[in-house]
Amino acid sequence: MTRALIVIDVQESFRAHPLWETISDPKITDRVDRLVRLAREAGDTVVWVLHAEPGSGDVFDPALGHVRLMDELRREEGEPLVHKTSHNAFTTTNLQQLLTERGVRELTVCGIRTEQCVETTTRLASDLGYRVTFVTDATATNPIPHRDAPADQSVAELLADPRTLGADEVIRRTEYALAGRFAVIATVDELETAAASRA
Repeated sequence: MTRALIVIDVQESFRAHPLWETISDPKITDRVDRLVRLAREAGDTVVWVLHAEPGSGDVFDPALGHVRLMDELRREEGEPLVHKTSHNAFTTTNLQQLLTERGVRELTVCGIRTEQCVETTTRLASDLGYRVTFVTDATATNPIPHRDAPADQSVAELLADPRTLGADEVIRRTEYALAGRFAVIATVDELETAAASRA
């Protein structure tokens, strides 16, 4: 078992956040579930990662009950679950130890916040020597406000501001930055086709 699927932050915290209405793919669990099934059928490790900010009082505070997998997803017995407090999935967890113990050298990554938690995990994994596949259509993110936008900007103001970087553009730029240097960029369909050809 030399491969692992890392599912990053596909958690109810995001649905409880006001920005959820701007998410690039509100049905991200459909594609993530397809990847999980592919990984299980191949005998790969599936690692679930959740972001937590204890004591913050917001949607990432475990005390509020949102720090859990989105309801459509199911973790099977024996599949590791780690909680991170940094953007990437390595720095504040034992993820690298888990992967080393299982002999994993190849990673497939997916999840929420394409350009943030998924990208930083991809970059660090690459630096640690893993071969990484970034499944671009199994990630989701939100538009990014301009650096000069007010911190208390409403969702309507965010979307109306011409300086806002749209979610599709965020994803495109992330693919461009990662491709060929930190990861192979793939889609769920491509991975399913490759798995079928190996069967």
